[in-house]
Amino acid sequence: MNNTQYALGIDIGGTNTAYGLVDQKGNVLFENNLPTVQFITPEALIDAIYLDINSNHSDIHLIGISVGAPNGNHFTGNIENAPNLSWKGIIPLAQLFEKKFNIYSELTNDANAAAIGEHLFGNAQDLKDFVTITLGTGLGSGVFINGEIVYGNQGFAGEYGHIRAIKNGRLCGCGRYGCLETYASSTGVVRSVSELASDHKSTSSLNEIKKPTAKIVFEHAEKGDLFANEIVEYTAEILGYSLADFACFSNPEAYVLFGGIAQSGNTFAERVKFHMENNLLNILKNHIEIRVSSLHNKNAAILGSAASIFLKNKKGR
Repeated sequence: MNNTQYALGIDIGGTNTAYGLVDQKGNVLFENNLPTVQFITPEALIDAIYLDINSNHSDIHLIGISVGAPNGNHFTGNIENAPNLSWKGIIPLAQLFEKKFNIYSELTNDANAAAIGEHLFGNAQDLKDFVTITLGTGLGSGVFINGEIVYGNQGFAGEYGHIRAIKNGRLCGCGRYGCLETYASSTGVVRSVSELASDHKSTSSLNEIKKPTAKIVFEHAEKGDLFANEIVEYTAEILGYSLADFACFSNPEAYVLFGGIAQSGNTFAERVKFHMENNLLNILKNHIEIRVSSLHNKNAAILGSAASIFLKNKKGR
């Protein structure tokens, strides 16, 4: 039997579910994914994951399971009315996993899982006070203070994506207007293509693209497209301005940016840093780093979820 300890990290999304076995050094022994939408019940998905692990890796020393899921309440272990999942209502997911695998199981939201993964395996290993900012379809965040992840009353602390950056701004999926994620996310960048006024808009090479993506916008910016560069700068300015305000809450050593936008060269991170510094409280100036995640080319969702188990063991809980 392999004596190395492993955690099963699972990331449940509206379309796909990714899962894998991770050791305490962040090495992924095995990973796979299944289409979430094909499983009528959560029990059916759990059965499929159990069959895969039990059939192919029954000899490993599994110490726990951690699941990242939308609307996941860390304290109850329940998914609570997730709008982008076909399973409705209150789902006792951690309890269902624990019953099937007969091992400790927990639930967290994906942004907190990403922060824990960054702390144990990524670019925040040397930090006790930091915030991860995940720049994907939306904007997620996980907050560490004094070496502890901050969950809040329901496990939803750190919803920085839904702090309003622009008064009466863009309509957000949460139903409010002006949330940060409607500007500083991949979908926010795409919305800026159609909504931003610019003297360079009519001559932009982006006009030749029927359905531009954030990746395409950043690629065109690197090629010198003036309108694309304005969008990148606009995105960095709003994010940097917002991070300056958020710093008053937790006084972080660093913000760690994760996601495709963050990986678009050093330029974007540098521009975010510039705008953050320009808007920081004087006593915080030059004390906060902007770092880019080192987990981008790995399955950060799986690593982050699994890291939660190892962090718990590390702290003797």
